[in-house]
Amino acid sequence: MTSGTLHILGLGPGDPELVTLKAARILGAAPVFAHFAKRGRTGHARGIAAPHLNPAAEELRFDYPFTMDLPVTDPRYFPEMGAFYDRCAETLSACLAAGQDVALLCEGDPFLYGSAMYPFDRLRHRHPVQVVPGITAMSGCWSVAEAPMVHGDDTLLVLPATMDSDSLRTRLQQADAAVVMKLGRHLPRLRGILDELGLTARALYVERGTMEGGHAVPLAGRDDSPAPYFSLLLIPGRQDPRC
Repeated sequence: MTSGTLHILGLGPGDPELVTLKAARILGAAPVFAHFAKRGRTGHARGIAAPHLNPAAEELRFDYPFTMDLPVTDPRYFPEMGAFYDRCAETLSACLAAGQDVALLCEGDPFLYGSAMYPFDRLRHRHPVQVVPGITAMSGCWSVAEAPMVHGDDTLLVLPATMDSDSLRTRLQQADAAVVMKLGRHLPRLRGILDELGLTARALYVERGTMEGGHAVPLAGRDDSPAPYFSLLLIPGRQDPRC
């Protein structure tokens, strides 16, 4: 029997109208769709995809064993997450081996901090795979914030706030413009680093991007409470003085 194709679909930053035509077409035809979610919550990618789904499709839900409640430094983190992605890959493989196409949903773009990368790594040599890119969370956020990020030959750096302070400080010193993701409880520490580097005045905090209730404010006007999952920090480059 011919294997089905695994379609890994980037669904964009939250607004269902920002799903690409290609992803919407595949979603409307796929006999099976799969998505990741926090236990007890509606998966975000599932919510974005809802208007585009084949109403007769079978749904596969993969609940993370943990999310932000277990730090990556915990010795259980990588073995347990690895085992989780192994199980996800085997479930997807069974559908594909039966000849069914599967649409695996991923918010943003699948290859930018996307969970879909891990089944991709496990299945790419066993089944046909097609990856459909999506509008990234960062591009959705800088559009909402009306913040042009790079001009001329500026460089753009993308960093996770989970890095240690010395590494964050060094990287931010070298960048013309930066996007910092995975803020969470690290926001106060990051603010301290930006204060040291004189970057706080340029920094913009964006929460929920293109989603309902999304907003952008100068970091200086935001308190130090932990940032929710769908948030990031923008540090735009300086305007090119020649233009």
